[in-house]
Amino acid sequence: MGEHDKARARINDAAQVLQSILQTHYLRYWLITSWALALLATVNPVWAILWFAGTLTAGAIRSAFEKHLAAKVGSDYGLIFPAVATATTCAWAAAPVLAWFSGAPFAQPLAVGLLASGYILVFSQMRNSPKQAMVISSPYTLAALVMAISAWGTPVFWPFMAVMPFLWSSLFVLTIMTLSQNVKIEAFQDHQAHLIEELEQSRDKADAANRAKSAFLAVISHELRTPMNGVLGAAQLLTSTRLDPTQKEYVSIVRNSGDNLMALLNDILDLTRIEADRLELESTEIELAEFSSRFERTWAGRASEKDVRFVVEVDESTPASVLGDPARTAQIVHNLLSNAVKFTEEGEVRLTVSADRLSERRARLKFQVADTGPGIAPEHLEKLFRPFTQVDGSSTRRFGGAGIGLTLSQKLAQMMDGGLEVESEPGKGSVFTFSLEVDVRAWHAAQVQAPVTAELDQGQIRVLVVEDHPVNRMIVEAWLASAGHVAVAAENGQIGLEMAMAQPFDLILMDVNMPVMDGLTATSRLRAEDGPNRETPVVVLSASARSEDHEAGLAAGADAYLNKPIDFRLFAEMLARLPGGREGLREAA
Repeated sequence: MGEHDKARARINDAAQVLQSILQTHYLRYWLITSWALALLATVNPVWAILWFAGTLTAGAIRSAFEKHLAAKVGSDYGLIFPAVATATTCAWAAAPVLAWFSGAPFAQPLAVGLLASGYILVFSQMRNSPKQAMVISSPYTLAALVMAISAWGTPVFWPFMAVMPFLWSSLFVLTIMTLSQNVKIEAFQDHQAHLIEELEQSRDKADAANRAKSAFLAVISHELRTPMNGVLGAAQLLTSTRLDPTQKEYVSIVRNSGDNLMALLNDILDLTRIEADRLELESTEIELAEFSSRFERTWAGRASEKDVRFVVEVDESTPASVLGDPARTAQIVHNLLSNAVKFTEEGEVRLTVSADRLSERRARLKFQVADTGPGIAPEHLEKLFRPFTQVDGSSTRRFGGAGIGLTLSQKLAQMMDGGLEVESEPGKGSVFTFSLEVDVRAWHAAQVQAPVTAELDQGQIRVLVVEDHPVNRMIVEAWLASAGHVAVAAENGQIGLEMAMAQPFDLILMDVNMPVMDGLTATSRLRAEDGPNRETPVVVLSASARSEDHEAGLAAGADAYLNKPIDFRLFAEMLARLPGGREGLREAA
Protein backbone atom coordinates (compact mmCIF):
# COMPACT_ATOMS: atom_id res chain seq x y z
CA MET A 1 0.00 0.00 0.00
CA GLY A 2 1.40 3.41 -1.00
CA GLU A 3 1.67 6.47 1.23
CA HIS A 4 -1.41 8.00 -0.43
CA ASP A 5 -3.49 4.87 0.25
CA LYS A 6 -2.26 4.76 3.85
CA ALA A 7 -3.25 8.40 4.34
CA ARG A 8 -6.71 7.72 2.92
CA ALA A 9 -7.05 4.70 5.22
CA ARG A 10 -6.20 6.86 8.23
CA ILE A 11 -8.76 9.47 7.16
CA ASN A 12 -11.43 6.78 6.73
CA ASP A 13 -10.60 5.40 10.18
CA ALA A 14 -10.93 8.89 11.60
CA ALA A 15 -14.33 9.32 9.96
CA GLN A 16 -15.58 5.99 11.30
CA VAL A 17 -14.30 6.71 14.81
CA LEU A 18 -15.88 10.14 14.95
CA GLN A 19 -19.17 8.82 13.59
CA SER A 20 -19.21 6.08 16.21
CA ILE A 21 -18.45 8.53 19.04
CA LEU A 22 -20.93 11.17 17.92
CA GLN A 23 -23.67 8.56 17.75
CA THR A 24 -23.11 7.85 21.50
CA HIS A 25 -22.75 11.53 22.40
CA TYR A 26 -25.79 11.77 24.68
CA LEU A 27 -25.30 8.25 26.04
CA ARG A 28 -21.99 9.47 27.50
CA TYR A 29 -23.72 11.83 29.96
CA TRP A 30 -26.13 9.12 31.06
CA LEU A 31 -23.16 6.87 31.84
CA ILE A 32 -21.42 9.65 33.82
CA THR A 33 -24.59 10.08 35.88
CA SER A 34 -24.90 6.33 36.55
CA TRP A 35 -21.21 6.15 37.61
CA ALA A 36 -21.71 9.12 39.96
CA LEU A 37 -24.70 7.42 41.61
CA ALA A 38 -22.58 4.29 42.16
CA LEU A 39 -19.82 6.39 43.74
CA LEU A 40 -22.30 8.05 46.11
CA ALA A 41 -22.90 4.63 47.65
CA THR A 42 -19.25 4.02 48.37
CA VAL A 43 -17.30 7.31 48.69
CA ASN A 44 -17.74 10.62 50.42
CA PRO A 45 -20.56 12.56 48.72
CA VAL A 46 -18.25 15.55 48.24
CA TRP A 47 -15.77 13.42 46.25
CA ALA A 48 -18.61 11.92 44.21
CA ILE A 49 -20.02 15.37 43.35
CA LEU A 50 -16.54 16.71 42.47
CA TRP A 51 -15.91 13.71 40.22
CA PHE A 52 -19.35 14.19 38.58
CA ALA A 53 -18.74 17.89 37.88
CA GLY A 54 -15.22 17.35 36.60
CA THR A 55 -16.17 14.46 34.34
CA LEU A 56 -19.17 16.37 32.93
CA THR A 57 -16.89 19.31 32.10
CA ALA A 58 -14.34 17.02 30.46
CA GLY A 59 -17.14 15.33 28.49
CA ALA A 60 -18.49 18.69 27.26
CA ILE A 61 -15.01 19.77 26.15
CA ARG A 62 -14.48 16.48 24.34
CA SER A 63 -17.89 16.69 22.61
CA ALA A 64 -17.17 20.20 21.33
CA PHE A 65 -13.78 19.06 20.08
CA GLU A 66 -15.28 16.02 18.30
CA LYS A 67 -17.86 18.18 16.51
CA HIS A 68 -15.11 20.51 15.38
CA LEU A 69 -13.14 17.55 14.01
CA ALA A 70 -16.21 16.13 12.28
CA ALA A 71 -16.43 19.29 10.14
CA LYS A 72 -12.83 18.65 8.99
CA VAL A 73 -13.08 14.91 8.56
CA GLY A 74 -11.50 15.14 5.11
CA SER A 75 -8.07 15.55 6.74
CA ASP A 76 -6.12 13.35 9.14
CA TYR A 77 -6.26 14.52 12.78
CA GLY A 78 -2.88 12.95 13.70
CA LEU A 79 -2.27 12.80 17.48
CA ILE A 80 -4.68 15.57 18.43
CA PHE A 81 -7.78 13.45 18.95
CA PRO A 82 -6.02 10.60 20.86
CA ALA A 83 -4.39 13.16 23.16
CA VAL A 84 -7.69 14.92 23.96
CA ALA A 85 -9.51 11.60 24.39
CA THR A 86 -6.79 10.25 26.68
CA ALA A 87 -6.91 13.39 28.82
CA THR A 88 -10.69 13.17 29.29
CA THR A 89 -10.42 9.43 30.03
CA CYS A 90 -8.26 10.33 33.01
CA ALA A 91 -11.37 11.82 34.67
CA TRP A 92 -13.28 8.60 34.06
CA ALA A 93 -10.40 6.47 35.38
CA ALA A 94 -10.48 8.37 38.66
CA ALA A 95 -13.86 6.76 39.51
CA PRO A 96 -12.58 3.15 40.04
CA VAL A 97 -9.60 4.51 42.03
CA LEU A 98 -11.90 6.52 44.34
CA ALA A 99 -14.11 3.48 44.87
CA TRP A 100 -11.10 1.18 45.47
CA PHE A 101 -9.66 3.29 48.28
CA SER A 102 -12.99 4.29 49.90
CA GLY A 103 -12.98 1.28 52.25
CA ALA A 104 -16.76 0.94 51.97
CA PRO A 105 -18.41 -2.48 51.69
CA PHE A 106 -18.60 -3.66 48.11
CA ALA A 107 -16.25 -0.81 47.08
CA GLN A 108 -13.52 -2.99 45.58
CA PRO A 109 -15.91 -5.13 43.45
CA LEU A 110 -17.50 -1.85 42.27
CA ALA A 111 -14.03 -0.54 41.34
CA VAL A 112 -13.33 -3.64 39.26
CA GLY A 113 -16.74 -3.29 37.58
CA LEU A 114 -16.11 0.39 36.75
CA LEU A 115 -12.66 -0.51 35.43
CA ALA A 116 -14.06 -3.24 33.16
CA SER A 117 -16.89 -0.93 32.02
CA GLY A 118 -14.39 1.79 31.14
CA TYR A 119 -12.29 -0.57 29.04
CA ILE A 120 -15.35 -1.86 27.19
CA LEU A 121 -16.59 1.68 26.49
CA VAL A 122 -13.28 2.72 24.97
CA PHE A 123 -12.78 -0.40 22.87
CA SER A 124 -16.40 -0.37 21.69
CA GLN A 125 -16.18 3.22 20.50
CA MET A 126 -12.70 2.76 19.01
CA ARG A 127 -13.30 -0.71 17.57
CA ASN A 128 -12.06 0.39 14.15
CA SER A 129 -8.76 1.66 15.63
CA PRO A 130 -7.50 -0.86 18.25
CA LYS A 131 -4.08 0.85 18.53
CA GLN A 132 -5.69 4.16 19.45
CA ALA A 133 -8.03 2.32 21.82
CA MET A 134 -5.02 1.01 23.73
CA VAL A 135 -3.62 4.56 23.97
CA ILE A 136 -6.90 6.17 25.03
CA SER A 137 -7.58 3.43 27.62
CA SER A 138 -4.10 3.86 29.18
CA PRO A 139 -5.56 5.84 32.17
CA TYR A 140 -7.57 2.72 33.07
CA THR A 141 -4.40 0.64 32.77
CA LEU A 142 -2.66 3.08 35.11
CA ALA A 143 -5.60 2.88 37.54
CA ALA A 144 -5.45 -0.94 37.44
CA LEU A 145 -1.72 -0.78 38.19
CA VAL A 146 -2.31 1.52 41.19
CA MET A 147 -5.01 -0.78 42.47
CA ALA A 148 -2.80 -3.87 42.03
CA ILE A 149 0.13 -2.23 43.90
CA SER A 150 -2.16 -1.24 46.77
CA ALA A 151 -3.44 -4.82 47.00
CA TRP A 152 0.04 -6.38 47.13
CA GLY A 153 0.38 -8.68 50.13
CA THR A 154 -3.38 -8.76 50.79
CA PRO A 155 -5.83 -11.59 50.05
CA VAL A 156 -7.35 -9.43 47.34
CA PHE A 157 -4.20 -9.24 45.19
CA TRP A 158 -4.35 -12.60 43.39
CA PRO A 159 -8.13 -12.57 42.78
CA PHE A 160 -7.68 -9.07 41.31
CA MET A 161 -4.78 -10.21 39.11
CA ALA A 162 -6.83 -13.20 37.94
CA VAL A 163 -9.60 -10.86 36.71
CA MET A 164 -7.23 -8.81 34.50
CA PRO A 165 -6.35 -11.56 31.95
CA PHE A 166 -10.04 -12.42 31.66
CA LEU A 167 -10.88 -8.77 31.01
CA TRP A 168 -8.07 -8.25 28.49
CA SER A 169 -8.89 -11.49 26.65
CA SER A 170 -12.48 -10.32 26.33
CA LEU A 171 -11.27 -7.04 24.86
CA PHE A 172 -8.99 -8.97 22.49
CA VAL A 173 -11.91 -11.10 21.25
CA LEU A 174 -14.03 -7.96 20.81
CA THR A 175 -11.27 -6.34 18.75
CA ILE A 176 -10.64 -9.42 16.58
CA MET A 177 -14.37 -9.87 15.88
CA THR A 178 -14.70 -6.20 14.95
CA LEU A 179 -11.71 -6.29 12.60
CA SER A 180 -12.97 -9.51 11.00
CA GLN A 181 -16.40 -7.97 10.48
CA ASN A 182 -14.80 -4.86 8.98
CA VAL A 183 -12.83 -7.00 6.52
CA LYS A 184 -16.05 -8.69 5.41
CA ILE A 185 -17.83 -5.34 5.10
CA GLU A 186 -14.97 -3.87 3.05
CA ALA A 187 -14.92 -6.94 0.79
CA PHE A 188 -18.68 -6.63 0.29
CA GLN A 189 -18.38 -2.90 -0.42
CA ASP A 190 -15.58 -3.54 -2.92
CA HIS A 191 -17.68 -6.21 -4.62
CA GLN A 192 -20.67 -3.88 -4.63
CA ALA A 193 -18.59 -1.05 -6.10
CA HIS A 194 -17.32 -3.43 -8.79
CA LEU A 195 -20.87 -4.48 -9.64
CA ILE A 196 -22.00 -0.84 -9.77
CA GLU A 197 -19.09 -0.01 -12.08
CA GLU A 198 -20.00 -2.93 -14.37
CA LEU A 199 -23.65 -1.87 -14.37
CA GLU A 200 -22.69 1.71 -15.23
CA GLN A 201 -20.48 0.48 -18.07
CA SER A 202 -23.29 -1.74 -19.35
CA ARG A 203 -25.71 1.20 -19.10
CA ASP A 204 -23.30 3.48 -20.97
CA LYS A 205 -22.85 0.85 -23.70
CA ALA A 206 -26.61 0.40 -23.99
CA ASP A 207 -27.12 4.19 -24.15
CA ALA A 208 -24.40 4.49 -26.79
CA ALA A 209 -25.94 1.68 -28.83
CA ASN A 210 -29.38 3.30 -28.55
CA ARG A 211 -27.97 6.67 -29.61
CA ALA A 212 -26.17 5.03 -32.54
CA LYS A 213 -29.39 3.29 -33.57
CA SER A 214 -31.37 6.51 -33.34
CA ALA A 215 -28.71 8.43 -35.29
CA PHE A 216 -28.60 5.74 -37.98
CA LEU A 217 -32.38 5.67 -38.37
CA ALA A 218 -32.53 9.46 -38.43
CA VAL A 219 -29.83 9.74 -41.12
CA ILE A 220 -31.27 6.97 -43.27
CA SER A 221 -34.81 8.31 -42.97
CA HIS A 222 -33.63 11.84 -43.78
CA GLU A 223 -31.60 10.74 -46.80
CA LEU A 224 -34.46 8.67 -48.19
CA ARG A 225 -36.75 11.70 -48.25
CA THR A 226 -34.81 13.36 -51.08
CA PRO A 227 -35.13 10.53 -53.65
CA MET A 228 -38.71 9.97 -52.50
CA ASN A 229 -39.39 13.59 -53.39
CA GLY A 230 -38.35 12.75 -56.94
CA VAL A 231 -40.55 9.66 -57.08
CA LEU A 232 -43.67 11.37 -55.72
CA GLY A 233 -43.05 14.56 -57.66
CA ALA A 234 -42.71 12.67 -60.94
CA ALA A 235 -45.85 10.68 -60.16
CA GLN A 236 -47.71 13.91 -59.41
CA LEU A 237 -46.58 15.38 -62.74
CA LEU A 238 -47.64 12.23 -64.57
CA THR A 239 -51.19 12.58 -63.31
CA SER A 240 -51.48 15.90 -65.19
CA THR A 241 -50.53 14.26 -68.52
CA ARG A 242 -52.62 12.19 -70.89
CA LEU A 243 -52.70 8.64 -69.54
CA ASP A 244 -54.77 5.63 -70.44
CA PRO A 245 -56.65 3.85 -67.61
CA THR A 246 -53.92 1.27 -67.07
CA GLN A 247 -51.25 3.93 -66.81
CA LYS A 248 -53.38 5.94 -64.38
CA GLU A 249 -53.73 2.85 -62.22
CA TYR A 250 -49.97 2.33 -62.24
CA VAL A 251 -49.34 5.98 -61.30
CA SER A 252 -51.92 5.68 -58.51
CA ILE A 253 -50.06 2.65 -57.17
CA VAL A 254 -46.78 4.57 -57.25
CA ARG A 255 -48.27 7.55 -55.43
CA ASN A 256 -50.03 5.47 -52.78
CA SER A 257 -46.96 3.36 -52.15
CA GLY A 258 -44.79 6.47 -52.00
CA ASP A 259 -47.16 8.15 -49.57
CA ASN A 260 -47.12 5.08 -47.34
CA LEU A 261 -43.34 4.94 -47.42
CA MET A 262 -43.11 8.65 -46.66
CA ALA A 263 -45.43 8.21 -43.69
CA LEU A 264 -43.23 5.38 -42.42
CA LEU A 265 -40.10 7.52 -42.80
CA ASN A 266 -41.77 10.34 -40.89
CA ASP A 267 -42.76 7.95 -38.10
CA ILE A 268 -39.20 6.63 -37.82
CA LEU A 269 -37.81 10.18 -37.74
CA ASP A 270 -40.27 11.20 -35.03
CA LEU A 271 -39.52 8.09 -32.97
CA THR A 272 -35.77 8.77 -33.06
CA ARG A 273 -36.33 12.42 -32.13
CA ILE A 274 -38.47 11.43 -29.15
CA GLU A 275 -35.83 8.94 -27.98
CA ALA A 276 -33.17 11.64 -28.33
CA ASP A 277 -35.44 14.17 -26.54
CA ARG A 278 -35.25 16.48 -29.56
CA LEU A 279 -38.88 16.57 -30.62
CA GLU A 280 -40.53 19.90 -29.90
CA LEU A 281 -44.26 20.45 -29.67
CA GLU A 282 -46.05 23.52 -30.99
CA SER A 283 -48.95 25.37 -29.46
CA THR A 284 -51.27 26.94 -32.00
CA GLU A 285 -55.02 27.40 -32.34
CA ILE A 286 -57.00 24.39 -33.56
CA GLU A 287 -60.48 24.87 -35.00
CA LEU A 288 -61.93 21.50 -34.01
CA ALA A 289 -64.83 21.44 -36.47
CA GLU A 290 -62.56 21.97 -39.48
CA PHE A 291 -59.85 19.83 -37.86
CA SER A 292 -62.24 16.88 -37.50
CA SER A 293 -63.57 17.23 -41.04
CA ARG A 294 -60.08 16.58 -42.42
CA PHE A 295 -60.24 13.01 -41.17
CA GLU A 296 -63.50 12.41 -43.01
CA ARG A 297 -62.06 13.76 -46.26
CA THR A 298 -58.99 11.54 -45.87
CA TRP A 299 -60.52 8.26 -44.71
CA ALA A 300 -64.09 8.12 -46.01
CA GLY A 301 -62.95 7.16 -49.51
CA ARG A 302 -60.51 4.52 -48.30
CA ALA A 303 -63.13 2.98 -46.03
CA SER A 304 -65.73 2.92 -48.82
CA GLU A 305 -63.33 0.95 -51.03
CA LYS A 306 -63.75 -1.87 -48.49
CA ASP A 307 -67.52 -1.33 -48.15
CA VAL A 308 -66.91 -0.04 -44.62
CA ARG A 309 -68.91 2.92 -43.37
CA PHE A 310 -66.84 5.81 -42.01
CA VAL A 311 -68.46 8.20 -39.51
CA VAL A 312 -67.09 11.33 -37.84
CA GLU A 313 -69.11 12.60 -34.88
CA VAL A 314 -68.29 15.81 -33.01
CA ASP A 315 -70.05 15.96 -29.65
CA GLU A 316 -71.79 19.17 -28.54
CA SER A 317 -69.48 19.29 -25.51
CA THR A 318 -66.48 19.92 -27.76
CA PRO A 319 -65.13 23.50 -27.67
CA ALA A 320 -64.89 25.42 -30.91
CA SER A 321 -61.15 26.08 -30.71
CA VAL A 322 -58.32 25.00 -28.45
CA LEU A 323 -54.56 25.44 -28.18
CA GLY A 324 -52.41 22.46 -29.11
CA ASP A 325 -50.10 20.91 -31.66
CA PRO A 326 -52.36 20.24 -34.68
CA ALA A 327 -49.76 18.23 -36.59
CA ARG A 328 -48.96 15.83 -33.75
CA THR A 329 -52.59 15.52 -32.67
CA ALA A 330 -53.61 14.70 -36.23
CA GLN A 331 -50.71 12.27 -36.51
CA ILE A 332 -51.99 10.25 -33.55
CA VAL A 333 -55.60 10.20 -34.82
CA HIS A 334 -54.46 9.27 -38.34
CA ASN A 335 -52.50 6.33 -36.93
CA LEU A 336 -55.54 5.11 -35.02
CA LEU A 337 -57.81 5.52 -38.05
CA SER A 338 -55.30 3.81 -40.31
CA ASN A 339 -55.30 0.71 -38.12
CA ALA A 340 -59.08 0.75 -37.78
CA VAL A 341 -59.69 0.94 -41.54
CA LYS A 342 -56.98 -1.61 -42.28
CA PHE A 343 -58.30 -4.26 -39.91
CA THR A 344 -62.05 -3.73 -40.44
CA GLU A 345 -63.56 -5.87 -43.22
CA GLU A 346 -67.22 -5.00 -42.62
CA GLY A 347 -69.32 -2.71 -40.48
CA GLU A 348 -68.04 0.76 -39.63
CA VAL A 349 -65.22 2.86 -38.31
CA ARG A 350 -66.38 5.73 -36.10
CA LEU A 351 -64.37 8.73 -34.90
CA THR A 352 -65.98 10.53 -31.97
CA VAL A 353 -64.59 13.86 -30.77
CA SER A 354 -65.75 14.98 -27.31
CA ALA A 355 -64.53 16.95 -24.32
CA ASP A 356 -64.90 17.11 -20.54
CA ARG A 357 -65.07 20.66 -19.24
CA LEU A 358 -62.52 21.13 -16.45
CA SER A 359 -62.82 24.90 -16.06
CA GLU A 360 -63.70 27.95 -18.08
CA ARG A 361 -60.35 27.75 -19.88
CA ARG A 362 -59.42 24.05 -19.61
CA ALA A 363 -60.88 20.89 -21.10
CA ARG A 364 -59.98 17.24 -21.51
CA LEU A 365 -60.23 16.53 -25.22
CA LYS A 366 -61.00 12.96 -26.36
CA PHE A 367 -60.62 11.36 -29.77
CA GLN A 368 -62.26 7.93 -29.73
CA VAL A 369 -61.79 5.56 -32.68
CA ALA A 370 -64.14 2.55 -32.64
CA ASP A 371 -64.20 -0.23 -35.25
CA THR A 372 -66.04 -3.49 -35.87
CA GLY A 373 -62.87 -5.38 -36.74
CA PRO A 374 -61.67 -8.74 -35.40
CA GLY A 375 -60.74 -7.35 -31.97
CA ILE A 376 -57.69 -8.18 -29.91
CA ALA A 377 -57.31 -10.95 -27.35
CA PRO A 378 -56.44 -9.77 -23.80
CA GLU A 379 -53.09 -11.58 -23.83
CA HIS A 380 -52.07 -9.63 -26.95
CA LEU A 381 -52.94 -6.15 -25.70
CA GLU A 382 -49.56 -5.68 -24.04
CA LYS A 383 -47.83 -6.11 -27.42
CA LEU A 384 -49.68 -3.21 -29.01
CA PHE A 385 -47.35 -0.45 -27.82
CA ARG A 386 -44.05 -2.27 -28.30
CA PRO A 387 -41.99 -0.82 -31.18
CA PHE A 388 -41.58 -2.95 -34.33
CA THR A 389 -43.95 -5.59 -32.91
CA GLN A 390 -47.11 -7.00 -34.49
CA VAL A 391 -49.88 -8.81 -32.64
CA ASP A 392 -49.65 -11.39 -35.44
CA GLY A 393 -45.91 -11.79 -35.96
CA SER A 394 -46.12 -14.85 -38.20
CA SER A 395 -44.87 -14.92 -41.77
CA THR A 396 -48.40 -15.67 -42.94
CA ARG A 397 -50.08 -12.65 -41.39
CA ARG A 398 -52.65 -10.91 -43.59
CA PHE A 399 -51.78 -7.31 -42.75
CA GLY A 400 -48.41 -5.65 -43.12
CA GLY A 401 -46.89 -2.76 -41.21
CA ALA A 402 -43.72 -1.87 -39.33
CA GLY A 403 -45.36 -1.92 -35.92
CA ILE A 404 -44.32 1.57 -34.82
CA GLY A 405 -47.53 3.58 -35.32
CA LEU A 406 -49.07 2.85 -31.92
CA THR A 407 -45.70 3.11 -30.17
CA LEU A 408 -45.15 6.55 -31.66
CA SER A 409 -48.73 7.58 -30.89
CA GLN A 410 -48.38 6.59 -27.25
CA LYS A 411 -45.08 8.47 -26.87
CA LEU A 412 -46.53 11.57 -28.54
CA ALA A 413 -49.58 11.40 -26.29
CA GLN A 414 -47.35 11.19 -23.22
CA MET A 415 -45.32 14.18 -24.44
CA MET A 416 -48.56 16.16 -24.61
CA ASP A 417 -49.42 15.05 -21.04
CA GLY A 418 -52.16 12.89 -22.48
CA GLY A 419 -52.86 9.19 -22.70
CA LEU A 420 -53.78 6.44 -25.10
CA GLU A 421 -56.10 3.66 -23.95
CA VAL A 422 -57.57 0.61 -25.67
CA GLU A 423 -60.57 -1.61 -25.04
CA SER A 424 -61.09 -4.63 -27.24
CA GLU A 425 -63.20 -7.76 -27.42
CA PRO A 426 -62.37 -10.54 -29.89
CA GLY A 427 -65.04 -10.82 -32.57
CA LYS A 428 -66.63 -7.46 -31.79
CA GLY A 429 -63.99 -4.81 -32.39
CA SER A 430 -61.74 -2.33 -30.62
CA VAL A 431 -62.01 1.16 -29.17
CA PHE A 432 -58.92 3.37 -28.93
CA THR A 433 -59.21 6.59 -26.91
CA PHE A 434 -56.67 9.39 -27.17
CA SER A 435 -57.16 12.06 -24.50
CA LEU A 436 -55.26 15.20 -23.55
CA GLU A 437 -55.84 18.36 -21.57
CA VAL A 438 -55.92 21.58 -23.60
CA ASP A 439 -56.41 25.30 -23.14
CA VAL A 440 -59.74 26.44 -24.56
CA ARG A 441 -59.75 29.50 -26.79
CA ALA A 442 -63.49 29.52 -27.45
CA TRP A 443 -66.32 27.21 -26.45
CA HIS A 444 -68.62 28.37 -29.25
CA ALA A 445 -67.72 29.16 -32.85
CA ALA A 446 -67.85 32.78 -33.86
CA GLN A 447 -69.88 33.78 -36.87
CA VAL A 448 -67.62 33.30 -39.87
CA GLN A 449 -67.61 36.10 -42.41
CA ALA A 450 -67.01 35.38 -46.06
CA PRO A 451 -63.31 35.83 -46.84
CA VAL A 452 -62.36 38.86 -48.91
CA THR A 453 -60.52 37.77 -52.04
CA ALA A 454 -58.90 39.74 -54.83
CA GLU A 455 -58.38 38.62 -58.40
CA LEU A 456 -54.68 38.74 -59.22
CA ASP A 457 -53.24 38.79 -62.70
CA GLN A 458 -49.58 38.15 -62.02
CA GLY A 459 -48.57 37.18 -65.49
CA GLN A 460 -45.28 35.44 -66.01
CA ILE A 461 -42.83 35.27 -63.09
CA ARG A 462 -39.15 34.34 -62.97
CA VAL A 463 -38.10 31.79 -60.34
CA LEU A 464 -34.53 30.84 -59.42
CA VAL A 465 -34.48 27.16 -58.36
CA VAL A 466 -31.34 26.38 -56.32
CA GLU A 467 -31.37 22.60 -55.83
CA ASP A 468 -28.53 20.06 -56.07
CA HIS A 469 -30.73 17.08 -56.94
CA PRO A 470 -31.39 16.97 -60.71
CA VAL A 471 -34.71 15.13 -60.40
CA ASN A 472 -36.07 17.70 -57.93
CA ARG A 473 -34.94 20.53 -60.23
CA MET A 474 -36.64 18.90 -63.19
CA ILE A 475 -39.92 18.44 -61.31
CA VAL A 476 -40.06 22.04 -60.09
CA GLU A 477 -39.09 23.40 -63.53
CA ALA A 478 -41.75 21.28 -65.23
CA TRP A 479 -44.44 22.36 -62.79
CA LEU A 480 -43.56 26.05 -63.15
CA ALA A 481 -43.37 25.75 -66.94
CA SER A 482 -46.84 24.17 -67.02
CA ALA A 483 -48.14 27.39 -65.41
CA GLY A 484 -46.33 29.59 -67.94
CA HIS A 485 -43.53 30.72 -65.62
CA VAL A 486 -39.78 30.83 -66.25
CA ALA A 487 -37.51 28.70 -64.06
CA VAL A 488 -33.74 29.17 -63.90
CA ALA A 489 -31.81 26.39 -62.15
CA ALA A 490 -28.59 26.35 -60.10
CA GLU A 491 -27.02 23.20 -58.65
CA ASN A 492 -25.53 24.67 -55.46
CA GLY A 493 -25.63 27.74 -53.25
CA GLN A 494 -22.51 29.33 -54.73
CA ILE A 495 -23.83 29.23 -58.30
CA GLY A 496 -27.25 30.33 -57.12
CA LEU A 497 -25.79 33.34 -55.29
CA GLU A 498 -23.79 34.36 -58.36
CA MET A 499 -26.89 34.16 -60.57
CA ALA A 500 -28.92 36.12 -58.01
CA MET A 501 -26.30 38.88 -58.03
CA ALA A 502 -26.42 39.07 -61.84
CA GLN A 503 -30.16 39.19 -62.70
CA PRO A 504 -33.45 39.90 -60.92
CA PHE A 505 -36.00 37.21 -60.00
CA ASP A 506 -39.52 37.29 -58.59
CA LEU A 507 -38.93 34.32 -56.30
CA ILE A 508 -35.96 32.20 -55.15
CA LEU A 509 -36.53 28.55 -54.16
CA MET A 510 -33.49 27.58 -52.06
CA ASP A 511 -32.63 24.02 -50.97
CA VAL A 512 -30.91 23.79 -47.55
CA ASN A 513 -28.41 20.92 -47.87
CA MET A 514 -26.17 21.36 -50.92
CA PRO A 515 -22.47 20.93 -51.72
CA VAL A 516 -20.01 23.84 -52.07
CA MET A 517 -22.36 26.26 -50.27
CA ASP A 518 -25.52 25.37 -48.36
CA GLY A 519 -28.77 27.23 -48.82
CA LEU A 520 -28.78 28.99 -45.44
CA THR A 521 -25.33 30.49 -46.08
CA ALA A 522 -26.34 31.57 -49.59
CA THR A 523 -29.55 33.18 -48.28
CA SER A 524 -27.67 34.99 -45.52
CA ARG A 525 -25.14 36.42 -48.00
CA LEU A 526 -27.91 37.37 -50.41
CA ARG A 527 -29.51 39.50 -47.68
CA ALA A 528 -26.19 40.99 -46.61
CA GLU A 529 -24.96 42.16 -50.03
CA ASP A 530 -26.37 44.81 -52.36
CA GLY A 531 -27.89 43.24 -55.43
CA PRO A 532 -31.04 43.02 -57.52
CA ASN A 533 -32.49 40.26 -55.27
CA ARG A 534 -31.68 41.54 -51.81
CA GLU A 535 -35.40 41.91 -51.07
CA THR A 536 -36.63 39.09 -53.32
CA PRO A 537 -38.80 36.55 -51.45
CA VAL A 538 -36.88 33.33 -50.62
CA VAL A 539 -38.56 29.99 -49.90
CA VAL A 540 -36.28 27.37 -48.30
CA LEU A 541 -36.74 23.78 -49.39
CA SER A 542 -35.72 21.01 -46.97
CA ALA A 543 -36.18 17.29 -46.40
CA SER A 544 -36.34 18.00 -42.68
CA ALA A 545 -39.72 18.67 -41.08
CA ARG A 546 -38.28 19.87 -37.77
CA SER A 547 -39.51 23.23 -36.56
CA GLU A 548 -35.99 24.21 -35.43
CA ASP A 549 -34.74 23.74 -39.03
CA HIS A 550 -37.54 25.94 -40.30
CA GLU A 551 -36.64 28.59 -37.73
CA ALA A 552 -32.99 28.41 -38.80
CA GLY A 553 -34.05 29.11 -42.40
CA LEU A 554 -36.17 32.09 -41.40
CA ALA A 555 -33.33 33.39 -39.22
CA ALA A 556 -30.98 33.24 -42.24
CA GLY A 557 -33.28 35.58 -44.15
CA ALA A 558 -35.80 33.26 -45.81
CA ASP A 559 -39.47 34.19 -45.83
CA ALA A 560 -41.19 30.79 -45.97
CA TYR A 561 -40.38 27.11 -46.16
CA LEU A 562 -41.56 24.01 -48.00
CA ASN A 563 -40.98 20.44 -46.93
CA LYS A 564 -39.94 17.68 -49.28
CA PRO A 565 -41.79 16.12 -51.02
CA ILE A 566 -43.12 19.44 -52.26
CA ASP A 567 -46.82 20.02 -51.76
CA PHE A 568 -47.60 21.95 -54.95
CA ARG A 569 -50.90 23.15 -53.50
CA LEU A 570 -48.97 25.02 -50.80
CA PHE A 571 -46.43 26.17 -53.36
CA ALA A 572 -49.28 27.57 -55.48
CA GLU A 573 -50.65 29.44 -52.45
CA MET A 574 -47.24 31.01 -51.92
CA LEU A 575 -47.06 32.09 -55.55
CA ALA A 576 -50.45 33.72 -55.17
CA ARG A 577 -49.05 35.82 -52.31
CA LEU A 578 -46.04 37.11 -54.29
CA PRO A 579 -47.68 40.50 -55.01
CA GLY A 580 -47.42 41.12 -51.26
CA GLY A 581 -43.65 40.67 -51.40
CA ARG A 582 -41.72 39.20 -48.49
CA GLU A 583 -44.39 40.16 -45.99
CA GLY A 584 -47.00 38.24 -47.97
CA LEU A 585 -44.95 35.06 -47.88
CA ARG A 586 -44.19 35.46 -44.18
CA GLU A 587 -47.91 35.57 -43.46
CA ALA A 588 -48.34 32.38 -45.47
CA ALA A 589 -45.56 30.68 -43.49
